[in-house]
Amino acid sequence: MAGISERPDAFFRLGPAEVGKAQCFAVRRGEVERRAIGAALYAPELRLFIDRLAKNPSASGFLRDYVDINPRIDASELDPDSPVSFVPMDAVEDGATGGVSPSSKRLAEVQKGYTPFAEGDILWAKITPCMENGKSCVASGLINGIGFGSTEFHVLRSHDGRLSQSFLWEFLNQETLRRVARFAFTGSAGHQRVPDSFLADLPFPLLSSSDQERLVSRMGAARAERRAKQVEADALLAGLDVYLLTTLGLTPPPKDEHKVFAVTRGTAAARFDPHFHLPAFAQNQRMLAANGGVPLGNIATFSNEVWTPEKHDAPTFRYIEISSVDRDTGEAHAVETPVAEAPSRARMAVHTGDIIVSLTRPHHGSIAQITPELDGCVASTGFSIIRGVDESRVMNDYLWCILRRKMCLSQMLQRASGGNYPAITEPELAKVLIPVPTMDIQEIIAAEARRRRDEARRLRAEADSGWQAAKHWFEEQLIGPVQS
Repeated sequence: MAGISERPDAFFRLGPAEVGKAQCFAVRRGEVERRAIGAALYAPELRLFIDRLAKNPSASGFLRDYVDINPRIDASELDPDSPVSFVPMDAVEDGATGGVSPSSKRLAEVQKGYTPFAEGDILWAKITPCMENGKSCVASGLINGIGFGSTEFHVLRSHDGRLSQSFLWEFLNQETLRRVARFAFTGSAGHQRVPDSFLADLPFPLLSSSDQERLVSRMGAARAERRAKQVEADALLAGLDVYLLTTLGLTPPPKDEHKVFAVTRGTAAARFDPHFHLPAFAQNQRMLAANGGVPLGNIATFSNEVWTPEKHDAPTFRYIEISSVDRDTGEAHAVETPVAEAPSRARMAVHTGDIIVSLTRPHHGSIAQITPELDGCVASTGFSIIRGVDESRVMNDYLWCILRRKMCLSQMLQRASGGNYPAITEPELAKVLIPVPTMDIQEIIAAEARRRRDEARRLRAEADSGWQAAKHWFEEQLIGPVQS
């Protein structure tokens, strides 16, 4: 939408793709509301959403007509030492799942400086990016019926018996609503928040009780189905550790969580830090050494091939950073990046068959195999690039699989240093012991790893597809389909 439209109301007929591209727009004089004249409040995408909400046949008022926003909570009957539920922002899951893990605090600890709420209230994050990420939940099972949480929550409670909290929660978690709420932000960059007036002034469709229950039930079923498929996918990948031990004929030692232990002078000569000599690490090391484990540096070499922006003959390049690696599946994704904006860490050239291992927090499993589609990409210097695998002894697919398993990840953690942000050096990575069975067994293990990865990918794709369809259906029930 270039320039200012000759028809100020034209944006009400735009589809989502067109709305997102609108840079200039106009509003009639009478549409400029008295409370604010900020341009963002009249952005086409926001106005389109509000207009479509208002056109729902059940929309007979605004959210404030049915809901109390940030109501007062009376805790005067409780003793200051009484336990109450406590919900900081990080206790609420992303993704509008409703998941929350409250803790317990004394009333005196949280009565001042935190947001109060009661049993059944809705907590809805108002600050960026928590709001966009869908941090929201219904407070339930509260200790003494009262809770306190982050000041970055809005608290909402239906005061109309015809409106269920479950339906209100689903309404507030519409993806489109959370997206357009950004246009109402107030505050400085990095600390922007959705004011309660934005929610209060939303046109609200008060559906019949049966329709509310129908929509909530459909969304609950879709959410449960999505979660079940995600759990199944996670179990497939997590089960690889037991499968590998069984297939390799390895018997893990009994779990040892001793915090106090002793080592001999000769053992301590290699490293003096106690972390390195933890019994659990030592047992894993002995298990692998006793079963023919080979240091990684004996079966593979590391690449130091450098990429420089000055020698790149295209305006963009494909960049792989540590966050671009899916820690569950080991798949890497490249981001098209302008050469002029190349990060200083974008310096490692990678090619098909390379295995990239994150040197920072290596035990998290950010380890990927470069596929033909990623050939010629540029990786962060935060990766070590394994190349030149001795294929007479080790299959590339097998090595990639085994490096991502606990028996190797625990060794990386053992050899890392750095406190809260442990990192491993390449010489230490080269000392990680790799079990090297026959080629037949390596092929069996690699094939099973591929099968599980592909099945997990399929399950996750189905979970996401079904969830997106359910969200689209819910929004259409409230705001109708977009008219082209």
